[in-house]
Amino acid sequence: MRTRLVLLSARLLDPGTGAFLPETALAVSDDGRIAALGDDREVRALAGPATTVIDLKGAVVTPGLVDGHVHPVTGAELTHGLDLSYCADLDDVREALAREVRTLERGAWLFGWGLDPNVFGDRPLGIAPFDAVLDGVPAFLLLFDAHSALASRRALELAGVDGPRTFDQASAEVVCDADGRPTGLLQEDAACELVERVAPKPTREESRERLAAALRAMAATGLTGGHAMDANGDSLALYGELDAAGELPLRLRVAPWCQPGTDADGVRELIGRQGTGGALWRVAGVKLFMDGTIDNGTAWLERPDCHGESTHAFWPDPEAYTRIVGELHRAGVPTATHAIGDAAVRHVLDSVEKARAAGGGEVRHRVEHIETVPDDTLCRFAELGVVASMQPTHCCDFTRADHTDNWSRRLGEERASRAWRCRDLLDSGATVVLGSDWPIAPFPPLGVMAGARHRRPSRDLGQAPHGPEQALTPLEALRGLTTAPAYAAGEEHEAGRIAVGHRADLAVFDGDPLTTAATELPDLPVLLTVLDGRITHRAASV
Repeated sequence: MRTRLVLLSARLLDPGTGAFLPETALAVSDDGRIAALGDDREVRALAGPATTVIDLKGAVVTPGLVDGHVHPVTGAELTHGLDLSYCADLDDVREALAREVRTLERGAWLFGWGLDPNVFGDRPLGIAPFDAVLDGVPAFLLLFDAHSALASRRALELAGVDGPRTFDQASAEVVCDADGRPTGLLQEDAACELVERVAPKPTREESRERLAAALRAMAATGLTGGHAMDANGDSLALYGELDAAGELPLRLRVAPWCQPGTDADGVRELIGRQGTGGALWRVAGVKLFMDGTIDNGTAWLERPDCHGESTHAFWPDPEAYTRIVGELHRAGVPTATHAIGDAAVRHVLDSVEKARAAGGGEVRHRVEHIETVPDDTLCRFAELGVVASMQPTHCCDFTRADHTDNWSRRLGEERASRAWRCRDLLDSGATVVLGSDWPIAPFPPLGVMAGARHRRPSRDLGQAPHGPEQALTPLEALRGLTTAPAYAAGEEHEAGRIAVGHRADLAVFDGDPLTTAATELPDLPVLLTVLDGRITHRAASV
């Protein structure tokens, strides 16, 4: 078999041990696998006329980094609107909206994303503070959690939304005032879709190019893979088109959604789609929701939040969720369930326990987010073999160490002190996968690793860390983006390590990510990214 790629003068970092391998070079065969490890002389001898040979001059090579929770298609669409994530208060939002309105043609829609509910302070969330600047403008402003949005008066009018509605999603709501008039706040997908379906959509070609551009940007940060947590709309078709054209720079594992109301035929369809895909992407697993978010009062908590909210599950009948998890388990299909509140996490673990007790083979189920859990819930992850999928940058950037943020105030001191328990979950024996949840938070994986280590706001590293006792070590953070996602996917025999026979999905850095200070890690240059033995990013200096 011919040699596709040779890397020389490299420091090959093994995330299993945290040490450098004794070898200094590797060769990749035409099947995209690591064919040889050795010294420069013996590996160089494997190169043929068509082999790409790169002298890395001592740069550090790790397995390619994998985002354990990402929404590529959704993110590519949402991030083409007005970025409101840097607005600190209502005046900032009004100024940003006013600037955008001045650029719009008459009747055009304004789309915004990343709006932090903390900008409202003690005021209720609603569109009223922006009525003057959005007068007559159809606008849809997604809050940072992507589970809720603000719609302008004109957008509500165009959608025919003039009062409360009832949805299959138990926590979905068109929030109304005491007189039954919509405040502009839409909770959860079902409510948001009332307005989204009357808004203009990008063309198929626009969607394809936006996705391709987003994935190229991800590859430039050292990402070689992602666990994509949706398959909505044209997602699968777009992945297939890019893959067929040789333009898919990440290896994607896609989990389609299973929503409340899914019947037996729907479950069979989800099972039947497993394993379909292309060379670099495949459907693997099913994504479910057990609750919404703490910030908008739709999480499922064992005790209500300070507003008396977050008291029920996403599924009107939580036992219907349990039955579906059981069906998927028997079919060997792993589940990934969004569960943020303590009651939601508990119910997911209860459901997995029932499914395991009923028989079937080993299935690696996951819980996504896990923002606050008590000790007696936390210890069950390892007992049940459930993977903990965490996004530490959410803690860094959307909460505060002094608990004055919306998330912490809603929960109260006791529960806010149990924020994103990455350390405790790891110490309990659980496998902890790290990810960004992009577009909720930025996707660069070095930033995710850094946040797991320092737990400080990325925009102001001088602030105190939130729960520093939950910080991970540099090696643990690296494993969260290499060996852990490989294990979660059942691919530890071929991914997540630098070893002969493993996939040649690699990231190359201008320094050691384990010894680079956490506060400096996001700026560590990414010199090369390799997927399946092919270069997807190459810095000018290499």
